[in-house]
Amino acid sequence: MDTFNIIGLLWQVSLVVSLFTFLSGLFSRSWVSMFICFITFLPVAYYFNGAENNWRLVAFMPIVLLIITYIFWRTTSNSRVNRR
Repeated sequence: MDTFNIIGLLWQVSLVVSLFTFLSGLFSRSWVSMFICFITFLPVAYYFNGAENNWRLVAFMPIVLLIITYIFWRTTSNSRVNRR
């Protein structure tokens, strides 16, 4: 049991949670789920930022997630304004 790595476990949990919230946020068009996905994907992006090959591009994924979050937030806030 000396090989248990808590940092690796937390990184994997962060990856799984971010993928789950990404899919649920995308299908339900929920800006809250996409924001949770953005927050939980930050450690993954930080890890891949140190790569010396094309995996470094994964570090830009939080920017894409934040843009999608903003788009979903604007569409939900605009739909609330139009209902009034």
